[in-house]
Amino acid sequence: MSVTAGSRPDGTRPPAAVEGPRAAVAAATVKESVPRRAAKAGKVPFRVRWRRDRALILMTLPVLALLLIFNYVPLLGNVVAFQEYDPYVSSNGITAVFHSPWVGVEQFSRMLDDPLFWSATKNTIVLFVLQLVLFFPVPIVLALVINSVIRPRVRAVAQAIMYLPHFFSWVLVVTVFQQILGGAGIIAQTLEKHGWSGFDLMTDADFFKYLVTAQAVWKDAGWGIIVFLAALSAVSTDLYEAAAMDGAGRWRRMWHVTLPALRPVIALLLVLRVGDALSVGFEQFLLQRYAVGAGASEVLDTYVWNVGIQNGDFSYAAAVGLAKGLIGVCLVLGANKFAHLLGEQGVYKK
Repeated sequence: MSVTAGSRPDGTRPPAAVEGPRAAVAAATVKESVPRRAAKAGKVPFRVRWRRDRALILMTLPVLALLLIFNYVPLLGNVVAFQEYDPYVSSNGITAVFHSPWVGVEQFSRMLDDPLFWSATKNTIVLFVLQLVLFFPVPIVLALVINSVIRPRVRAVAQAIMYLPHFFSWVLVVTVFQQILGGAGIIAQTLEKHGWSGFDLMTDADFFKYLVTAQAVWKDAGWGIIVFLAALSAVSTDLYEAAAMDGAGRWRRMWHVTLPALRPVIALLLVLRVGDALSVGFEQFLLQRYAVGAGASEVLDTYVWNVGIQNGDFSYAAAVGLAKGLIGVCLVLGANKFAHLLGEQGVYKK
């Protein structure tokens, strides 16, 4: 009598052998009963995701609340750009929005006819171009220099020295430059002691655009290298070793390995910098306004401050700020499109 594998001597199958195929069929049936759309999308139920990411979600709630209160809720105030807003027509400034008369685009027409607005716009664009040419490459160069330092202790000390000015306020930065380049500064006094005529670069209107660019470089260039150093740390050392084995020197390795690794980061930061072209600074220019005059130091940010806060023309200041923001959005979209044409991702993908 022949006995098949997995059967009893009497020829009957054990329960497990019988239930095995049935369990497989049942599992297949249950699997097919799952909605195809959810299975295809790979969606995880909200209850599971909440249990898994609850700690992270709770950690981000304060940040989201601050972002909502200080960045998105104030956008509702842009409605005054289409009004002749008067905060005194009601008991408080919020309800005054509902009682102020509507004027349509009158504030924007006034803005286009205002020569002071165009003067501030011109100064803003000139300073942006100058800082883009003289300031933007400096963090890249500093990152390459620090990355070439072999000793970790020397690299850490250099980074700490470069980071430090970022934590200084603009009041302290302007004071330091005043003590160095001012009429009573170190350089002017040293020249006078040796028979040369002194100078005061802090009150020179023609030199002002280069002065504020130098201040920005000294204050924030060291802080700007953080992103580039992070990108360089992700480059595999095998690439440098392979390039060295192929006979590439230091400059060749930098050109063919280091710079291609920095290219996506450079494109991203360049897009963001172009989008922020009309925001070259506020406190830095406000502190030095009376030293060089409004003709050289007036930018759009200080112009909005003077018109809106000092003169109380809130509707006109809101119109200028709204136009500035819309132009910034257009610049971001245009720069990001240009980055896509160059083969980079930019701020977002296609």
